[in-house]
Amino acid sequence: MRRWGTALAALTLAGAGMAATAGTAGAATTSRTAKAAAEACATRWGSVDKTAQASDHKPLANIRAGRHECYDRLVFDIKGGTTAEPTGYRVGYVDAMYQDGSGDPIAVGGGAILEIRVAATSYDTGTGAETYPGRAGKPLPGVDVTGYRTFKDTRYGASFEGETQIGLGVRARLPFRVFQSGDHLIVDVAHSWDTAR
Repeated sequence: MRRWGTALAALTLAGAGMAATAGTAGAATTSRTAKAAAEACATRWGSVDKTAQASDHKPLANIRAGRHECYDRLVFDIKGGTTAEPTGYRVGYVDAMYQDGSGDPIAVGGGAILEIRVAATSYDTGTGAETYPGRAGKPLPGVDVTGYRTFKDTRYGASFEGETQIGLGVRARLPFRVFQSGDHLIVDVAHSWDTAR
């Protein structure tokens, strides 16, 4: 009977050791997965202002938002825009946002404000017809950023002297990039500095 008790105790200790090893291996696998995900998201975007000269001013058709694994994205659809004839822009962090033309303050929620100025009007310059229904100080029509990791708020500023002004409230002053693909001007803001090296 004593031998059975000793054998049972030995098996119990061996099982506990195997469970501890499995737990350590699981933690190591989780750590490697997290590191691989961070490396996949690594960027060199930075948070300094980004600008590009306009080759032409075309009408703004729409603004929409999307979520990705490493960043949140805001897309400006430009009527007739092409990569060959780039849309101009000025994008940078500001302490406060003021409406172009009037100078009225516009409250933008979040830990930081990214002001986006796109060389695309919210109206057709030939006919004066509205092409984008933004209203000063109001959230962007059709854009809901509830539940986004980085985006917290959107505000329309104005369409003034060939530019449309947007306030993008983000969680904190995070790295971002701006680029054009066809008739889309794209602003991506990283989820964190840790994944934006």
